[in-house]
Amino acid sequence: MAIDITMPALSPTMEEGTLAKWLVKEGDTISSGDVIAEIETDKATMEVEAVDEGVVAKILVEAGTEGVKVNAVIAVLAEEGEDASSVQPSSKQETPKADTPAASGESDASEKSDVTPKSDKSVEPARQVSKPPLPPANSQDGRIKASPLARRIADMKGLTLSDLKGTGPRGRIIKRDVENAQPTPANASSGAMARPDGLILPQILDDRVYSPDSYELVPLDGMRKTVAKRLTTSFMQVPHFPLNIDLELDHLLASRAAINAAAPEGVKVSVNDMLIKAAAMALMDEPDCNASYTDNGIAYHKHAHVSVAVAIDGGLITPVVFKAETKGLAEISEEMKDLASRARDRKLKPQEYSGGTFSISNLGMFGIKSFASIINPPEGMILSVGAGEKRAVVDNQGNLVARTVMTVTLTCDHRVIGGAEGAKWLQAFKRYVETPEAMLL
Repeated sequence: MAIDITMPALSPTMEEGTLAKWLVKEGDTISSGDVIAEIETDKATMEVEAVDEGVVAKILVEAGTEGVKVNAVIAVLAEEGEDASSVQPSSKQETPKADTPAASGESDASEKSDVTPKSDKSVEPARQVSKPPLPPANSQDGRIKASPLARRIADMKGLTLSDLKGTGPRGRIIKRDVENAQPTPANASSGAMARPDGLILPQILDDRVYSPDSYELVPLDGMRKTVAKRLTTSFMQVPHFPLNIDLELDHLLASRAAINAAAPEGVKVSVNDMLIKAAAMALMDEPDCNASYTDNGIAYHKHAHVSVAVAIDGGLITPVVFKAETKGLAEISEEMKDLASRARDRKLKPQEYSGGTFSISNLGMFGIKSFASIINPPEGMILSVGAGEKRAVVDNQGNLVARTVMTVTLTCDHRVIGGAEGAKWLQAFKRYVETPEAMLL
């Protein structure tokens, strides 16, 4: 009996991924635990192990195919003694190919949707005729049968759906129908600019009169799409406010130098490592701030799981230092070096960059004095760390002295954390930064 190999869900939120590479070919014999493919998610490239054993009878999804839905059949195994040439997928589920609408982001659900939006620019305006025009061949009860993706592309290209002939099921207009169509002279000026190579440019590029040869358009990868979606949602839906404070770093820098001088060979604690520890301790001191908003209530976390923003090619990722309040500076330092290195290689596991309760984003190394970050839901706060620089400060005796000062900005989810709670957390954080010995108590 044929055994289906399906697209695995490599994280709780994964809905689709890119089948980056096959590490086996048709005819190969595999055993349970063998690495058979590499899958790209929005955050990492991960190896996939075989669950069953048998002979790879058919590879149904080619390497490089994007938008492969979770649980879609990607290959078929033949059991021992079974004729591999006659094997067929046991599942009736349609398997996406590289050139099918599903692999390009047009799902089966999109093809089955017959709902016509109330306001759709792609629908031809009413004409002044003596009697109602006959509905197009691909319409039912006056509604044009087209997938949502086809409607969006038609709108961008300035096409009228009623002028197109659908090649999908029952005459439905699908993605390839609008991609192969050209705007008519009457509506070519609306929508987006279509190039000879089929590339569709958003209206904003056309309006600004960018010549097609004056820029290079780089398609969005999974990470960039996910970051854009999550941060847009956070910025628009999470009511947030910033709190700023200046910290004196001279004592912390002196303590760091002493710690590194006494540390074993190979251990080098950074300022960021000390900020992670200080943030975790402050979260324990102010547990009301170590919280997440949910529709069912506010979740107060028992440990400080500190997410740290790491910039990588194509976006950023936030590996998590779990239970940071329980770890020493040397352990945090070694853990962050490992997490950051594997993050840049996109080798982190989903459980290593999810589950944080608080985030730190540090742009001080770029000379940024201060900035405010966007909250990373479902976390309740994110701390933006600026550069440490020499500033003139009036000390307790009224003397003007030079101090190394750093500005930090705390962005809070106001559904969970009020201004007073955020201010108390910053006071606790300031105490640990300016008196690092307190972290040892």
